[in-house]
Amino acid sequence: MLPVHIALVSWTRRTDPRDLSHVAAALQKQAIRDLAPIWRVAATVDVFPTLRAVPAGYWPVVIVDDVKGAAGYHQDSHGHPYALVEYSRSWSLTASHEVLEMLCDPWGRRVVAGRSPKLDQGQVEFLVEACDPCESSAYAYTINGVLVSDFITPYYYDPRRTVGARYSFTGAVTRPRHILAGGYVSWWDPQTNHVWQQVWFGPEREFVDLGEGGFASGMSLREFVDVNSQHPGIDTGLDEGDEMLADARDAWHGANATADARGARLEEELARWAAG
Repeated sequence: MLPVHIALVSWTRRTDPRDLSHVAAALQKQAIRDLAPIWRVAATVDVFPTLRAVPAGYWPVVIVDDVKGAAGYHQDSHGHPYALVEYSRSWSLTASHEVLEMLCDPWGRRVVAGRSPKLDQGQVEFLVEACDPCESSAYAYTINGVLVSDFITPYYYDPRRTVGARYSFTGAVTRPRHILAGGYVSWWDPQTNHVWQQVWFGPEREFVDLGEGGFASGMSLREFVDVNSQHPGIDTGLDEGDEMLADARDAWHGANATADARGARLEEELARWAAG
């Protein structure tokens, strides 16, 4: 299995280099420990100081001050994937979302056929977006104090619920093609050539017609969906009073305190060794 190489790069002065490394380590652990056994993809996540320092073959995830409506997945002029993440108090959650989806669908075109959630449609093609159905912070979890996104499993696209199947990593999603509050799922309807979504951003789920997919322009299905979709709380960050953000902050401080203590002990051992 050839690994995918992700480059985490900050293009803003608001990030601390230590925090960037902390988040990258958590994303690496999520990719290896949580995602790989389920989606069968190998990956590395490394920090680089600038975009010019990123080696060939790496896919950048870039932290910026303001995405100006361009958050999410993109492809450069050579068709190589990259993602833009707006800096916020919860930027690690957005970065996790983008890394996981980039690993599951590098080119933004992976689809799975299935019955439409909209009863007046037939079989459609669902866009494989690993985090969208459960992207709300309410279903996130922490790794070393870093807030990361829940994600669906391949069973999510099954035609019906089966005993023992796992539909998202945390178990929050409990049946196929089901969205949680704050999430959505996207698909292309071949009969109308329109892209549709079922979203749950208000009190109830609703269907949204995004129009014709714009494929003639060369834009991938995922690019089209990202440009035309809302991501409340994800693109621009969580509110200060968000419960999951507060819990992650406490865990982050605890993880840093432990790292400081372990590092200090090792420094003392090395100092004694150097002194002979």
